[in-house]
Amino acid sequence: MSTPQAGNALGASYRLVEHIGSGAVGDVWLAESTREDKTFAAKLLKSEHAHDADLVERFIRERSVLIGLRHPHIVAVRDLVVEGTTLAIVMDYIPGGTLRDLLASHGPLPAAEALMLTAQVFDALAEAHRQQVTHRDIKPDNVLLSQPWEPGHTDTVQVTDFGIASVVSARRRQTSGMLGTPQYMAPEIISHGHATSAADIYSTGVLLYELLAGRTPFDGPGTDFTVAYRHVTALPPELEIPRELWRALNDFLAKDPRDRPTAAEAAATLRRLEPKYRDLPPLPPADTTDDFAEIERPQTMLRSELLHETNVSPEMESPVAEQTPELGSAPQHTVLRPMPAHHVPEPSEDEDTEVSDEQLTWFTKKNILLGIAGIILLAAVVFGAIWLFTGDASEADDASDNEVEASQQDQPLPTGLSVERRASFDPETERITLEITYAAQHAPLSGQFFESIPATDPESSACPPVTWEGTTGRQHPSSSTGLSADCGWQLEGIEIPANDQTTVTASFPASVTDQEALSAWLDDAATATTTTLQDPDSSSTAYPVQRLQDIRVETPSRTVSQTPLPITLVPVWPSGEDEMNPLYQSPSSGSPSQMLQDVAGGEDGVRFSDSCAGAVAISSDGLTVTALSVAPECQLHASVGNFTSLQSSPFSITTRD
Repeated sequence: MSTPQAGNALGASYRLVEHIGSGAVGDVWLAESTREDKTFAAKLLKSEHAHDADLVERFIRERSVLIGLRHPHIVAVRDLVVEGTTLAIVMDYIPGGTLRDLLASHGPLPAAEALMLTAQVFDALAEAHRQQVTHRDIKPDNVLLSQPWEPGHTDTVQVTDFGIASVVSARRRQTSGMLGTPQYMAPEIISHGHATSAADIYSTGVLLYELLAGRTPFDGPGTDFTVAYRHVTALPPELEIPRELWRALNDFLAKDPRDRPTAAEAAATLRRLEPKYRDLPPLPPADTTDDFAEIERPQTMLRSELLHETNVSPEMESPVAEQTPELGSAPQHTVLRPMPAHHVPEPSEDEDTEVSDEQLTWFTKKNILLGIAGIILLAAVVFGAIWLFTGDASEADDASDNEVEASQQDQPLPTGLSVERRASFDPETERITLEITYAAQHAPLSGQFFESIPATDPESSACPPVTWEGTTGRQHPSSSTGLSADCGWQLEGIEIPANDQTTVTASFPASVTDQEALSAWLDDAATATTTTLQDPDSSSTAYPVQRLQDIRVETPSRTVSQTPLPITLVPVWPSGEDEMNPLYQSPSSGSPSQMLQDVAGGEDGVRFSDSCAGAVAISSDGLTVTALSVAPECQLHASVGNFTSLQSSPFSITTRD
């Protein structure tokens, strides 16, 4: 999906309805299910993040964790859609707005209301932490209300955006950057560059402070780094609230992660305090200040041993950042920026003098004579080598002066794609020209294609600079496709008409000795391409024309007469079936998936046919099947592009109960 628009299909199960919000990681759309009468919120990963290997890999790897994270105060993730470069999290739609909206419309809240809302956030975190999931970006924007807020409402809070969480169990996880919102970052994120469950407690403490005061504790002038670093160096300005309530809030905002309570303990504390302050009026909005009281010896705060506590994983240690990162102007939005690399200091003047003295002592008379002798010997070796190779150059010159050619052809693929490669070497320009001809059988083929162009020298690790004609070629993005490749190229915009062919050309500087060497290189290039595309360990949906192995026609085991038959076309990749990303579903709504467009030319390449002796009816376009009469066992035939002999599993047709 290039630019999402209302009406676009999202995978095979959803259709985009309306854009409802944006964040650092993705755009949020209202989406409707094509299978049932339900509305969801779909967060589409932004294009600039779709090529972030860590983000994409994390979402895919944590699918079962995110979908399994269920709690009354957590927005439920229902599905994860992965289709080409589109990745989306489909979750429940919560219509009541956010705590950010609530603050904007009401200002500071009464203490009892703020405590009640925050306790529900801690309840959500307690369940997430129990499953070893950290949120990493708690703030009012990520706390939703199930209904428009009214004083006294309970059980209205639902925390969202666990889609960018990190699972911290089983193995060490350490970021090389900062993820979060500067106004809500825990001190250890600034100092260590990673987050733990204790950081969620701190961020929720900031949220409670904001609900009470109308602003975050360290809000003030300066860049977002200035704001973030105040979490490390400054004390939060005290609010005019009862001492017991301030002590609880101060515990959440403790600089030392060991001094913060767990989420469950924090929730219990707030529920104990809430009845005491039901008559406490809201505070007036707090003014922004730049007068912050600094803590003592901030330079010795927050070393890695601070992470050795019960509610923080002991595996999460990391060296303290040597430099303070430049983050830009202070935002309220999530930032994801790399931490600076460690800078190696320049040698001091004393070190320079010491090195120079060592260099001077080396230049003794003896060493100078040995050096001259070495130069003479080296010159003799060089001249001897030149004489040796030029004396026997006639044979090499004859080989390099001849233009040589080689060809290779792949076995036809299940999608109907055939590939033929022809390479030629021009000794005058010292370039190899590679013509790749893609041919289609019964159905048109299109989309992105993959080719590996390795170096002609087997001992060289450098990939040749390739110039493409007939297509747009760019370096293969392993991070977004999930396929590892050396010297890989992603070819864009290739279209092959049915029963026709398309040729693209690659050329690059190189040298080969003879036809046998060129043929061996061509075979290596074809093998490298096939090896990457047929990787059985990758669940990638990239390059479907080259990677799709089969299609399974899935129907329910039982259906009711006089109703449309639900049919799902499940793609089969080298790694196996992928039920999470169907190729097509009937009855359909919205635009066809990009995969279907690539391998079959869209819905025009899909047809279902009856093998139930008239027990079903097929629509005139061949896309919708309706059960008509009772039948103990039926099967459907289907054709999808070049897959012309597909057959469904058996199903029965019964009357309504």
